[in-house]
Amino acid sequence: MAKNEGQIVIKKYANRRLYNTGTSTYVTLDDLAVMVKKGEEFVVQDAKSGEDITHSVLTQIIFEQESKTGNTLLPISFLRQLISFYGDQMQMVVPSYLEHSMQAFTEQQAQMREQINKAFGDTPLGKNLQVPLQLVEEQVRRNTEMFHQAMQMFSPFMASPPAKETKKAEAKDIDELKEQLRALQTKLDNLG
Repeated sequence: MAKNEGQIVIKKYANRRLYNTGTSTYVTLDDLAVMVKKGEEFVVQDAKSGEDITHSVLTQIIFEQESKTGNTLLPISFLRQLISFYGDQMQMVVPSYLEHSMQAFTEQQAQMREQINKAFGDTPLGKNLQVPLQLVEEQVRRNTEMFHQAMQMFSPFMASPPAKETKKAEAKDIDELKEQLRALQTKLDNLG
């Protein structure tokens, strides 16, 4: 299995075909997307020059995923904000912020799943329970607030919401989440 420092090497040829040197097979962008979802590390190299083109291939996968389904992950407002950072003095900060934000989101998602499993265990509801949309929206809101706070450190012209209002909103959101959990618990109790 050909690997580059623990990563599978994918060669991209001039005819746009991708060759997985680890399995000695040709692969598609969909195959690479599956590898990403499985957590498999790989690097994509131009077969002729040996140049690392992983970034452009991953970007191409995102583009295809966004255009294939009606369920896009990148809202227009986010894309506009992201584009506005190109050439801006903040451009160098954005990649690390996005990376840390996605890592935090992934960790919090795992924690939510763990808490749901603890609360509902092996019950039929626990196996089929999806994280309520409100929880995900709440996490997105928090990440957006963190982003704005980070940007305020570098740009004093961005207005921030008063801390008092933010704390009230967070307390209200926590109360709403508690109420939702109580309602779920009541439903579970009624099922049993």
